[in-house]
Amino acid sequence: MKKIAILGSTGSIGVTSCDVIRVNKDYFQVVLLTANTNYELLAKQANEFRPAYLYISSKELSQKLTTQLQYAPKIFYGDTGLLDAVCECGANILLNALVGSMGLLPTLKAIELSMDIALANKETLVLGGDIVTSLAKSKGVKILPVDSEHNAIFQCLQGNQQRPLKRIILTASGGPFLRTPLKELASVTPEQALKHPTWGMGKKISIDSATMVNKGLEIIEAKWLFDIPSTMIDVLIHPQSIVHGMVEFADGSLLSMLGPTSMSIPIAHALFYPNSEYNSLGQTLDMSKGLNLEFISPDEERFPLLAIAKHVAQELGTKPAVFNAVNEVAVKSFIDGKIRFTDIHSVVEKVLSLHTNSKKYDLKTLLEVDSWARNKAEELLRGTK
Repeated sequence: MKKIAILGSTGSIGVTSCDVIRVNKDYFQVVLLTANTNYELLAKQANEFRPAYLYISSKELSQKLTTQLQYAPKIFYGDTGLLDAVCECGANILLNALVGSMGLLPTLKAIELSMDIALANKETLVLGGDIVTSLAKSKGVKILPVDSEHNAIFQCLQGNQQRPLKRIILTASGGPFLRTPLKELASVTPEQALKHPTWGMGKKISIDSATMVNKGLEIIEAKWLFDIPSTMIDVLIHPQSIVHGMVEFADGSLLSMLGPTSMSIPIAHALFYPNSEYNSLGQTLDMSKGLNLEFISPDEERFPLLAIAKHVAQELGTKPAVFNAVNEVAVKSFIDGKIRFTDIHSVVEKVLSLHTNSKKYDLKTLLEVDSWARNKAEELLRGTK
């Protein structure tokens, strides 16, 4: 039985992970669940799975959480509480479903403790890919991709590691504005941007899908996950979201992974790896209805952040940390109605132009760069109307 910690259990990935575990109770013991502010859902999950440890962001919320619990777990909170909870929980696999760069430090702590990582937090590898993968290798820890695209590539490569690889292809839905006239993009609303055409996701990743910055982040993540140059990673828009990833070998053959738009499949694959016998949630793709599989090269005028991300992925160094940090700040500002949709790209581009890239860095440097980029983005946004 695997002892599992779920970071971000009240988000969309965390909730689906709980669904997977619910139908596979004999395989898992949940030892830690965490949330940022949603204490009511965290309490509901805790009362069902009875982990010994919980985390929520503040003391006030921990007191509210306590009133809804039917048992007495140890509750962590505050700035250091999440790392303390990871240290104490005794998990042997950690599912990181946190949003943004806050996922990096808990991942590193879990790796230090020899926990395998089921990774849904792409920012962990965008921000600290070299540090994370080097530490995982030294500890003999598996990093198992949960993102549907990376999990698809992971599955396609299984048993094919000795075949000469030409490239991997990440697919993208194109988001809600794939065919919106370019002149209208400056006036789109957060509500429009959050209406993803094929996936149900959290707010931040939904906006990242609308700008296609998520695909840029995934290029950087894939570079570290599969240890290949970013020039061997391509992106194709696939509006139907049926083909989740493709691998092309040097002989011209292509392998692809098809499936329904359900995160339960990559989550279960990662949690059970290398085993494949488990109870599924029953989502299937009915091929008998006929499938229209459309693939389009991304228009970088429509999606300028994707073009910037490709450049960042080739440069690496501290640039990915800046790219990620500024995007997080700008996306939040857009969701809050403070800037226009097109300002996200402008702010990212501006802060990157102010940054001097460094190819030599350590964790302390990355965190300092992350903080600098956020402060610079905030400063620029205060002057954006």
